[in-house]
Amino acid sequence: MADQQADAAGAETLDKASAPLPPDALIIVPVRGMALFPGTVLPIALARPRSVLAAQRAIREQKPVGIVMQRNAEVEDPLPVDLHRMGTVANIVRYITAPDGTHHLVCQGDQRFRVVEYLNGWPFFVAETVRIPESTPSSDEIEARFVHLKRQAIEAIQLLPQAPNELLATIEGMTSPGALADLVATFMDATPDEKQEILETVDIGARIQRVSRLLAHRIEILRLSQEIGRETKASLDARNREVLLREQMAAIQRQLGDTDEGKTAEIAELEKAISNAQMPKEVEDQARKELRRLQRMPEAAGEYGMVRTYLDWLVELPWALPEEAPIDIATARRILDEDHFGLEKVKRRIIEYLAVRKLAPGGKAPILCFVGPPGVGKTSLGQSIARAMNRKFVRVSLGGVHDEAEIRGHRRTYIGALPGNIIQAIRKAGARNCVMMLDEIDKLGAGIQGDPSSALLEVLDPEQNNTFRDNYLAVPFDLSRVVFIATANMLDTIPGPLRDRMEIISLPGYTASEKLQIARRYLVPRQLEANGLKPDQVKIDDEALRTIIQHYTREAGVRNLEREIGRVLRQAAMRVAEGEKGPIAITAGDLAGILGPPPFEDEVAMRTSVPGVATGLAWTPVGGDILFIEATATPGGGRLILTGQLGEVMRESAQAALSIVKNRAAAYGIDPARFEKTDIHIHVPAGATPKDGPSAGVAMFMALVSLMTNRNVRNDTAMTGEISLRGLVLPVGGIKEKVVAAHRAGIRRVMLPARNRKDFEDIPEEVRQQLTFVWLERVDEAAAAALEPQPSSEGAATSQSVMRSG
Repeated sequence: MADQQADAAGAETLDKASAPLPPDALIIVPVRGMALFPGTVLPIALARPRSVLAAQRAIREQKPVGIVMQRNAEVEDPLPVDLHRMGTVANIVRYITAPDGTHHLVCQGDQRFRVVEYLNGWPFFVAETVRIPESTPSSDEIEARFVHLKRQAIEAIQLLPQAPNELLATIEGMTSPGALADLVATFMDATPDEKQEILETVDIGARIQRVSRLLAHRIEILRLSQEIGRETKASLDARNREVLLREQMAAIQRQLGDTDEGKTAEIAELEKAISNAQMPKEVEDQARKELRRLQRMPEAAGEYGMVRTYLDWLVELPWALPEEAPIDIATARRILDEDHFGLEKVKRRIIEYLAVRKLAPGGKAPILCFVGPPGVGKTSLGQSIARAMNRKFVRVSLGGVHDEAEIRGHRRTYIGALPGNIIQAIRKAGARNCVMMLDEIDKLGAGIQGDPSSALLEVLDPEQNNTFRDNYLAVPFDLSRVVFIATANMLDTIPGPLRDRMEIISLPGYTASEKLQIARRYLVPRQLEANGLKPDQVKIDDEALRTIIQHYTREAGVRNLEREIGRVLRQAAMRVAEGEKGPIAITAGDLAGILGPPPFEDEVAMRTSVPGVATGLAWTPVGGDILFIEATATPGGGRLILTGQLGEVMRESAQAALSIVKNRAAAYGIDPARFEKTDIHIHVPAGATPKDGPSAGVAMFMALVSLMTNRNVRNDTAMTGEISLRGLVLPVGGIKEKVVAAHRAGIRRVMLPARNRKDFEDIPEEVRQQLTFVWLERVDEAAAAALEPQPSSEGAATSQSVMRSG
């Protein structure tokens, strides 16, 4: 109903706007703060709908408009009584609609008119008018006044510092006294009311006299300004330009009676702020020195703003050390347990760190660096530490930073200079003892602007950061009480000297049971709140969460798990919004209809059902993963073919594995002559992903032995380890992440280098209990433990047939 009324009102307005006008009527456009004179061209901004309708109607009918000034410019919706009775008939030269939707009218004044009566019936002003012709009386007095006004106008233009030559030529060529008076009034520095008075002065002699009197006043001001400039310049010939400008401004202010109260108050405010900032003596001396420079400097100087901004930074930084709240270890333990499930070793190390800070508040605590795959809670651990210490928390993102000035700041000589991210974070926190998280420290870059990782060496060194010097501040700032915590996904890209300054704390990936508890305790409540649901409206059971964990996400952290839970709850939110009564129960059987088919499946049994396939373990920046090594043999000349976008180290591991198999061919019942008549092809699937590293040596060896002996590798077994030509199994890194990935993929048996027994304690207890570990000293032990028994001749033939068809 309301829409119909609005449409009807709009149609009625359109009809009124299109109603015919009387022959002698004139469309009126009211303006604010300006007067249009005949013979001049001025742009007019149309801000009111009725003015836009009026202009569009005039353009459509190719009619002139009447430009009339409001009596009070502050009236938004004027009535006829609010408008002057005299205006100017104007021809529309151009109508412009700007990209921002505003309308502009370029008008040329033509003739004065007087409003007789305003007419009703249109959505804009329409008036019956009387046009006032321009009389051209000829008398000696008017001629004399005309010559005098022209001389005054020429003098005023010559006194202006940057007057256009075209205006001077136009005035010199004027022959009509009335046109000259109107032109001078247009460009003269007069108030709108004064210009309206000139517009309403129809008598030529009186109009010229009024314009001449106003122009004489303006000429006197211009002469006085020039005189002040000459006097100032004469008294300061031996001074520099800065002093000249300052004295000139002072002389102008004396003539105008202005005072410098604003700047004086600003200087006093800054001086008080410096006194209250509790700066060190060196910093306070520098601040007062800059304040004296600012006091001598004129506000119009280009450097004034730079000095003022610098002083603002100095007084706003937290120089004083606030009173530190005591650290309660029991409260800290409770906060960590509330915010994070699992991560027992990590939380124990954080409690130890906090205990040391409590017993030795002034000591030099180590810089903690949390290293782990995405989504395991590195950033939230830093926030929990800040809560436990009752300190402010700030985060500085270092990902993609490749300019040293981002850390140390820019020098003040550059336009737009700012302090570095470290000082900016301190100012944001408002405390010199805040907890500052340096996020993604492994993703720092280096470019032609310098190496930001080198700039961080001073920041993270407890022996040096008590006198950290930012390039913008140029004074030392004490960072020794800041608790720095860094995060990274991998250590390889962190430079050695920077890594040496930090204590590395590794965060492993979560097991399936840990993910279930995290989802139940944190992720589901958080997503319920994010999607506007209440706990009693939607119920998602544990089996559904397990299905999401095992078949819809395959990650070390829980970021994708939370995303999938959010998708499920958004579906439930849609049903609740449609009016379905709760509680809505979501089970494992409902997931396929909501999330679609599971993207992950158990590939182990399928990939290892034929000889020549072994399951390896790999480490990636986002956690561990399983890696399949496939080998096949074709008739040929003994070549080794490697595919799968392998790196140089991985290619060398494959060559070493083939050499060991050839060397032990007799021990495994392999005909040595077979190698000379066979091409061996080793492929690592996911060929679009680059792969490198020595950890796949054992898996490549097992794939080759399985191929050449026609025996399958057990499908419940995964392996990792580097090999030597002597057949030794050498230790590798990332054991914890690889074993957790094997457990996540359904592996039940893991073969590891015996020299990696030291890493056994790092493996989560739940994973250790559910996996069988085989410790390898030599590759022969791997072959004995991983190969299935020799098949019968019939089975061997079948396997060969499968291998050829595959």
